[in-house]
Amino acid sequence: MQNPSPLDAEIIAVGSEMLTSQRLDTNSLFITDQLNSLGVEVRRKLVVGDDRAILTAAVKHALMHADLVIVTGGLGPTEDDLTRESVAHALGRELQFRQELSDAIEERFRRRGRKMAENNKKQAFLVDGAEVLPNPNGTAVGQWIEHEGKVVMMLPGPPGELKPMFANECLPRLTARLPAQFIRTRFYRVTGMTESDLDHLIAPVYSKYTNPTTTILASPFDIQIHLRARCATEEQAERLLAEVAGPMEELLGDRIFSRNGDSLEAVVGALLRERGATLAVAESCTGGMIAERITSVAGSSDYFAGGFVVYSNAMKEKALGIHPELIARHTAVSEEVARAMAQCAQLRAGATYAISTTGEAGPESATGVPVGTVYVGFAGPNDTAAGRKFNLPGDRARIRLFATQGALDYLRRQLLGI
Repeated sequence: MQNPSPLDAEIIAVGSEMLTSQRLDTNSLFITDQLNSLGVEVRRKLVVGDDRAILTAAVKHALMHADLVIVTGGLGPTEDDLTRESVAHALGRELQFRQELSDAIEERFRRRGRKMAENNKKQAFLVDGAEVLPNPNGTAVGQWIEHEGKVVMMLPGPPGELKPMFANECLPRLTARLPAQFIRTRFYRVTGMTESDLDHLIAPVYSKYTNPTTTILASPFDIQIHLRARCATEEQAERLLAEVAGPMEELLGDRIFSRNGDSLEAVVGALLRERGATLAVAESCTGGMIAERITSVAGSSDYFAGGFVVYSNAMKEKALGIHPELIARHTAVSEEVARAMAQCAQLRAGATYAISTTGEAGPESATGVPVGTVYVGFAGPNDTAAGRKFNLPGDRARIRLFATQGALDYLRRQLLGI
C-alpha cells in the first residue's frame, strides 16, 4: 500500500558561520517537523557557505530531486548575503527592485528613530515572479516561487523570524497545494545485542517493505530502530506500521526497553517510582558513572538513595563492610564480591534495591581475569541477591560505558521479573 504521489523536500541552510563549531542549523529541525506533519519527507539537508557559485549549484541540484526546496538565511543587507542572487541565477530569472518593500523597511527604521542604511535596499529585491512572504519581525521578507511545477521558498535565518513566517505564510500555502499525506512513526530502543545481530534478526521482516522505511542507528549505549510510514490516510500509515512492527517486536522480545525514546535510566527510574522503591549503587570499575546516569533524569531524587564509589579493595572493606577474606578468596572481580557489594550498599543506604559493578576495564588486568570481565550484583527485598557476568569488548572507555548499560538493563530485568 503506497502513497501514489508523495512529495519530497530539500533544505539548504546558508551561512559560513554554520560551517564552524560555534553554530548549529536548528532551523532545519523545525522545518522538518512541520513538513513531516503534512506528510512531506525531507530527503536531504545541506549547509552551504556564503559562496554564490556553490549556492547556485546547490539550488539547481535540489530542484532536480525535490518538489519543495527551502533555502534559509542569506537574506540580509550585507555583501555576503547572497541567497536572492543565487536563487535567481539557479532559476534563470532576474531580480526586480520593489519600491514598496524599500519604503516599508525605511518606515520600520523610522519608527525606531533610526535612519535606514543604503545597503538595506538590497532586501527590497525579489526574484521575478516571486510572492512576498511578509516578515513582521524583521527587515528580510521571505519569497515563495513556483517554478516548473515545484516550489522554492526563501526564508530568513533568525529563528524568531523564520518560525512565525513558516507557520503563518508557508504552512497555509503548502496545505492548499499538497495532496493528503500522513507520516507516522514508531521508535524502539534495544539493548543486549550488537547492531549486526539485530539487523540479521529483523531484516527478513523489514526488507520486504519500502514503505514503511526502517532505519537502524547504533549509539554508545543502545540500538535504535526508526519506522516511518507515509500514506494517503492516517489509518493506512498506522496499519502499515503495525504490519511491520508486530513481527519485529516478537523477534526482539524483552530486549526492547523503550517504545517512546526514553533512555534506559529513565525507564528504570519510572519502574522504581511505580513501585515506590528506592535504589542505591556501589561502583568499582564504573567509578560513579551509573549514579551519574541515574541522576541525569529529572526527578530522580524520588527514588535514588545514593551511591558508593569503592575503587580500591580497602574502600570496599571500609565504606561497604566487605569482608577481606571474601576478596582474598574470590578476588575483587568476582560474582561473590559483586553480590556482597550490592547487599552492603542496600543495607547501608536503607534502599529497596541496589546494584553494583566490579571488573577489569584495562588496559591491563590487576586481578588476572581477562580485561573486559565485569560482574554486576543485585540486591532486592527479602534478602534476594543475584549477579551476572559480562564479557565486554573494546578499550577502557567502551568497557566502562557498556558496563553501565549492562548494569541498568540487569536492574530493569530484575524489576520486571524477567
